[in-house]
Amino acid sequence: MNASSPAPVQRKPRRRWRWHVPPALLHGPEALEGAEVLDEVPAPLSLLLWQSMRDVTLWSSEPEPEERVGLFSDGAAAAREKMLRDTHVDAALEPALRVIARMLADPAGTEEQTLMEACQQVSDWADGAGFLATALAFAQAAAIAAPAHAAAGYRVGVLARRRADYARAETWFRRTIGLGRQSKDWKSYAEAFLGLGNLYVQRGNFPAARRFHVRALRAARRHGMRDIVAASMHDLFGIDVESGEMTQAHDHARAAFRAYGPRNPRLPRLAHDLAYFWMMHGRFEAALSVFQAILPHLSTRGERLLARADIARAAGGAGNRQVFEDSWGELWGLAHEPAHQEHAAQALLDLAHGAASLGEWKKAETAATASMEAARRREENRVMLAAESVLDAARAKRAMELKTADAAPAGSEEETEGFAAELVRSLRAVATV
Repeated sequence: MNASSPAPVQRKPRRRWRWHVPPALLHGPEALEGAEVLDEVPAPLSLLLWQSMRDVTLWSSEPEPEERVGLFSDGAAAAREKMLRDTHVDAALEPALRVIARMLADPAGTEEQTLMEACQQVSDWADGAGFLATALAFAQAAAIAAPAHAAAGYRVGVLARRRADYARAETWFRRTIGLGRQSKDWKSYAEAFLGLGNLYVQRGNFPAARRFHVRALRAARRHGMRDIVAASMHDLFGIDVESGEMTQAHDHARAAFRAYGPRNPRLPRLAHDLAYFWMMHGRFEAALSVFQAILPHLSTRGERLLARADIARAAGGAGNRQVFEDSWGELWGLAHEPAHQEHAAQALLDLAHGAASLGEWKKAETAATASMEAARRREENRVMLAAESVLDAARAKRAMELKTADAAPAGSEEETEGFAAELVRSLRAVATV
């Protein structure tokens, strides 16, 4: 080579970027891992569930199959089978618990997908039974059993948020974003942004909530996920309402309705939120008609509790004392049951509003006080402040001021009645599918 020739440029190999996946919080305020399972589920089933959850956690702590050999004692599987026989176990729950029991006999040969699915089945059963702490514990066990599975991590975030364990929820949503990006699971990726947005809505930080929902919307559009486009528009509508962006709220509601389509099973939730929006602006009759049409479509106890509370509030505003009194008698006890604490603060707030609209000041004061206490326990600042306003009004025996000045941009009364009728028709159509 000629001495005067320039040396060849040594190109560095291009570094392949790997998206960072942050760790997530595994514990809340409980002193003993999974202790809330023991407190929440009746014995002896609680002990069986707690031990099963702890076994999965121990299995997951050893990342390689060969490291799991000898993890459990020789008699562990037989002892668990005896415990299963001696414990009354729901038929829907037993198959999943038997999968975990078999894992004790062959931990090295158990696949993470199998164990993850078993834990998710337990979580779904617990959620349906109203045992939210247990549902969270097993959703988290599923996620750590299959640590690269983005959808499993998202489920933990949702349940932690529902339990008002906000710090844990945020870390799992952020972890899901990293996992979803890394594995190209764009559905979980976009849903995790929705989860973060809804978490910030619960905490009253609407600017941050809007940013996360816009990111979810962009991801959904980029990857052609129409249901998540609709969900993003739906959630942005809710943020607009809370932020006072009334014209934009109406536009987002219409966009969500178009994206869902008239027969989408998620339509009842949009109809509920839109009716609530109308109720907030004095359109009580339209709201009441939609709330009553929604009720047959709701299956979970939380959704039905909120819908009944909305009926009470709309009936109070419309001057329908009989419907309000019927709703009060049904809701007051339900809102104080442990299984309904996730939605109790909002339901009690709606009862307080309905009572205040009818001039039932003692009932308004009682419900508002109970709502404040429930919201304070769950750190639901938005509901707590709203309940405090109703309480002040009730004590002063004055009617709450409606946002009638802001109602016009959301459409005329005739447009509202027309949209309400369209929603009711669509809800009836969904019921026949």
